Amino acid sequence: MSLPLMPMATAVWLVDNTTLTFIQVAAFCGMHELEIQAIADGEAAIGIQGQDPIVNGQLTPEEISRGEADEDAVLQLAKPSIPLSASKPRGARYTPVSKRQDRPDAISWLVKHYPELTDANISRLIGTTKTTIVAVREKTHWNSPNIKQQNPVGLGLCSEADLEKFVTIARNKAGTTRASASDQAQVSADSSPSAEEPSIVS
Repeated sequence: MSLPLMPMATAVWLVDNTTLTFIQVAAFCGMHELEIQAIADGEAAIGIQGQDPIVNGQLTPEEISRGEADEDAVLQLAKPSIPLSASKPRGARYTPVSKRQDRPDAISWLVKHYPELTDANISRLIGTTKTTIVAVREKTHWNSPNIKQQNPVGLGLCSEADLEKFVTIARNKAGTTRASASDQAQVSADSSPSAEEPSIVS
């Protein structure tokens, strides 16, 4: 069974926003029931922001309602409305002409839901230019009034695996940067002379 994008974050959202059982959430997210219980008890996934699988196009409200009504029901991932293109292991990413008009919609979605992604990340992920990304970010794109946020996975511009990989790398890098800045600030504080230290008189 295919798993949702960002399983842990999806589990956090389902625990917080639905009445699905721990078993149902665990089965959908590919996790153990005890892990889901730990999330509900606040002992796991601390600091992880929940990801709405409805917004991501991975679950429908109807599917969640079906699961809430029947504890034995197994949730099913929603099928993308647009067939996904086969991924190629090597070579530059090529976006079919028919899908290039969808890239601003995908950029807008990524900027909102994954602000940790850099312009370079987004450019490599969906095969667009930094100029287009900046225009969408700053709402100066020529078609800004008509841009609608859409999941690039559903649009067929990238795979779930690629999106999860780029998001994970971006978050890890952001976490490392914050930790480094914090360490430097601590070193500076420790190395500065304390006002309470008595001066040594010879």
